[in-house]
Amino acid sequence: MQAVQFDSHGDRDVLEYGEFPDPEPGRDEVVIDVKAAALNHLDIWTRRGLPGVDLDMPHIPGSDAAGVVDEVGDGVSRFEPGDRVAVLAGKSGGGDEFTRKGDPTLAPDFHIIGEHVRGVHSEYAAVPAENLTPVPEGVDWETAAASPLVFQTAWRMLRDRGDLKAGESVLVLGASGGVGHAAVQIADYAGAEVFATASSKEKLEYAEELGADHTINYEETDFASEIRDLTDGRGVDMVVDHIGAQTWQDSLKSLVKGGRVVTCGATTGGNPETDINRIFWNQLQVIGSTMATPGQADEVLDLVWEGEMEPRIRETLPMSEITRAHEIIEDREGFGKVVVVPDSEL
Repeated sequence: MQAVQFDSHGDRDVLEYGEFPDPEPGRDEVVIDVKAAALNHLDIWTRRGLPGVDLDMPHIPGSDAAGVVDEVGDGVSRFEPGDRVAVLAGKSGGGDEFTRKGDPTLAPDFHIIGEHVRGVHSEYAAVPAENLTPVPEGVDWETAAASPLVFQTAWRMLRDRGDLKAGESVLVLGASGGVGHAAVQIADYAGAEVFATASSKEKLEYAEELGADHTINYEETDFASEIRDLTDGRGVDMVVDHIGAQTWQDSLKSLVKGGRVVTCGATTGGNPETDINRIFWNQLQVIGSTMATPGQADEVLDLVWEGEMEPRIRETLPMSEITRAHEIIEDREGFGKVVVVPDSEL
């Protein structure tokens, strides 16, 4: 088969699209005939190299894909050849206290397909059956591939970890990115007043289309000051910050007393200066969130399949143009998700 791969960490030039051995299903695995895959910022970090993550090389990246079941392992009864499926990338080995209590994302061995083990940016991919979710007829492959990681991440972060309620106010930073544009829709669906930041008029207009009530161009104004002005000095109940070091102090400044900041990532760095005095005096909550449980993922994806929410697609490219796909993500071009399709499907 043909697969995206790299045999060393580095810049985009380490990526290639070439031959790779065809996968065979393990006992509890399914081989998918991939029809479409999607990128996340995680793919950039994985390519560059993550501290403490030692990959088997060559590595196939990619955490998002959708396609048709081609083969099933002997222990698989949930799926059969011909089924339409999408990948849920979070995985734990099971047997630990957290998985037994229903939350495998807290398991000591929790890992992500494409980040810690070989991923799904390839013509075929072997994936544990428990990491697949059915895709209804009528849902196009781009939507099925682009939705799972960002919508499950944003759903758990806002609804489960952040406990967002109708009538609350929420600020979504980086609303043009994958998680950001999903968070805008989920916050709007929850009945919140939604504030969103982005770097251009076009991106802000997209955010408004998806449910943002107020938009802020962070290239032109200080968003913390703007939030204070827009809320008559109160601040918002929740800030969704997956940006990290560059925005952290202003995120804390944007919160009402007793407010909470929820985070699932740190694209500009994970070690920001922080204002502990502000945190304890204003009784703020800092809440981390990673991926989602299978049940949480299915809950939000049902809404996507039904058309209540949608992934916006920046661009769809042949998988052989993976270098360009990474460039779009790194340079923050456009709004939403980047999709790649195996060349054999074109």
